[in-house]
Amino acid sequence: MKEKKETKQQKKTQKENNKKDKKVNKLIEIIKKKWLIKGTMTCLLVAIIIAIFIAINLGMQKLELTPIDFTQEKLYTLTDESKEKVKNIEKEVNIYFVGYTDDDSNLDLAKQYKKENERILAEAVDVNNRPDLASKYGIESGTKGIIVECGEKSKILTESDLVTYDTTSYETISIAEEKLTSSIVSVTSEKVPKVYFLEGYSEFSLSQNMNYLNMYLANEVNEIDTLNILSAGKVPEDCDTLVVTTPNRDFDEIATTAITEYIQAGKNILWLNAAVTSKKDMPNVNKILAMYGVKPFEIGIIRETDADKMITGSPDLILPEIENATITEDLYHTTGVIFINATKVNIEEEKLEELKVEETDLLLASENSYFRSNFNIQSDNVKENEEKGTFVVGAQLEKTIKEANEENGESAIISKLVIFGENYFVSDYPLNQTSQYAAIQLASYNKDLILNSIAYLVDREEDITARKDTGAVTYTATEAQDTIIRVIIFAVPIIIIIVGIVVWQVRRKK
Repeated sequence: MKEKKETKQQKKTQKENNKKDKKVNKLIEIIKKKWLIKGTMTCLLVAIIIAIFIAINLGMQKLELTPIDFTQEKLYTLTDESKEKVKNIEKEVNIYFVGYTDDDSNLDLAKQYKKENERILAEAVDVNNRPDLASKYGIESGTKGIIVECGEKSKILTESDLVTYDTTSYETISIAEEKLTSSIVSVTSEKVPKVYFLEGYSEFSLSQNMNYLNMYLANEVNEIDTLNILSAGKVPEDCDTLVVTTPNRDFDEIATTAITEYIQAGKNILWLNAAVTSKKDMPNVNKILAMYGVKPFEIGIIRETDADKMITGSPDLILPEIENATITEDLYHTTGVIFINATKVNIEEEKLEELKVEETDLLLASENSYFRSNFNIQSDNVKENEEKGTFVVGAQLEKTIKEANEENGESAIISKLVIFGENYFVSDYPLNQTSQYAAIQLASYNKDLILNSIAYLVDREEDITARKDTGAVTYTATEAQDTIIRVIIFAVPIIIIIVGIVVWQVRRKK
């Protein structure tokens, strides 16, 4: 009897426990369902937010909206000056970013030109999909560059053309806008400047020692030619600038007359003169120079004693001080140009007014430099009889041939001369045997100086690079660093959201 009562009690207890278990299981099922529903809804919401974010980004890329530029100097948006230069262009201009991706900052900048002028289009292209560009410009797969094209005219920019460097602050300074704007203006200009190189009087010529310069000038949208003045009898009328390179013999009478008439017509000259190492009688050469108030070149070279103004501890490799002028305004705050065995440019200051010439210094050797004319001296120390002080090694001179006549509406006729006491800085000669530069003109800012000089002489000041007032350090991430950055941007927020959901559900269970 007693056993029956215990059995009934056990069954009752088990039954009650089963009911409790069922309630608990039911509750758990309800919680699971609610968690699943709410968890699914949360994940769905996160997915929707991410999708909206991606859609907005893609939409902005398609709309080509101008990016918001928070930099004080507006480094990533077009300046008013650039907008003004391109807004009235009536020709179709295509800017092809070969090898670039759609999210490149320079491409974003180039696309902004379309906002000012619908005729200017910029796009990233794969050379494999554009065999016409590959054939026309000799582009190979894997090449990265920018082609600015308008009809048959074009300019090609490399990545290095878009930046300059400050070796003192280790900054990379973007000049992309300046290069792109000047390229657009150049290829859309009606007139292509004609530059002639005088031949027959120098060892420096385009075909022998200045091939790099020939290439750079052509890329600046100039027509380049050589001039044998004895056979031509005169300087061609279409010559915008005549380049004279270190005469090693005197001009003939025909050349002297032709160049004199050229100057009297208000035309321009770029004169490059390496150091004189031996006495040469050049009365006709000196006659041409005297028209601008420039004295004959003396035998000797400029040497430096200031370690900060020379390269690799060599007194003959000098860093001239750059003056702030039209030609050099973009180089004024840079480390400067490198001159080898430079000579001084002597100006007859007292005669400039009589000659109606205005002179502007471009480059000066430092006050610690000296002029050595005795090449037998091996010592780097300055000797008592050697001339010391600041020497002009680059100058621009403007000679008024005819005054302006306001009554008749006639403009003044002015002949310009840009002269440097150096020639090797734009030659194909190597800086030295162990130099990393293929040629000295690739060193420092030598190329910019010569191209700016010619741009000034051919009245194409838009080709003189006008850099922005400040620079920004450009950071290029490695592949590993790029992966880490992407994880931080995308994966970390998603992980935080998931962890938040789990913690919230655990707390609800408690």
